[in-house]
Amino acid sequence: MISATIRVVLADDHAMVREALAQILTESGSIQVVGQATDGVEAIEIAAKTQPHVIVLDYSMPRLNAPSAIEPLLRRCPGSKILILTVHENIHYAVKVLESGAHGYVVKSAAVAELVEAIKVVSTGEVYISSQISQGILQRLRQPKKDRVGLDALSQREFELLRLLGAGLGLKECAKSLNISVSSASTYRTRLMEKLNLHTTAEIIRFALENEIVG
Repeated sequence: MISATIRVVLADDHAMVREALAQILTESGSIQVVGQATDGVEAIEIAAKTQPHVIVLDYSMPRLNAPSAIEPLLRRCPGSKILILTVHENIHYAVKVLESGAHGYVVKSAAVAELVEAIKVVSTGEVYISSQISQGILQRLRQPKKDRVGLDALSQREFELLRLLGAGLGLKECAKSLNISVSSASTYRTRLMEKLNLHTTAEIIRFALENEIVG
């Protein structure tokens, strides 16, 4: 049973943003920020020690980004809910992290009050999605995986690799960012190219740009 005060760990690599959010959440009166992290690795370490009700992760962080941090967080903090906070309004970003186990997705362009509400909602076990993208996400999530094509058919790893390759990173850089071997990264690249019918790195970059995956 969750207590009246919701205990939160907040992860964002921008110190000023993180401190401002922490202050706003504290001032809400119902939330206690029990830890702050600058990246996904630190978020896992702090969350494992504090076992918060909710872990708020910025999507893009150094060392380990939010998508890559979800699985280890769920394993080490089984009682915690994960809320992704991001600038990305592209529904593909949201679908992938929600299918990976996240409990909510809030875009930073939303009012701060929405973040407070989202934390309250996911702490009760419900899923929260920012209103401006919720309809599109629900439509995607309702589609059977066997019927999905294109971007919708990509796994979370394949999608993340597409995002990094689309930004111009080499395979070794991608592997390091995703904390996987170069061999695994190569396998994911082959799979995503097959699913998207792409044949060259230039085509990957163009596809990522045209579909607003890079950013």
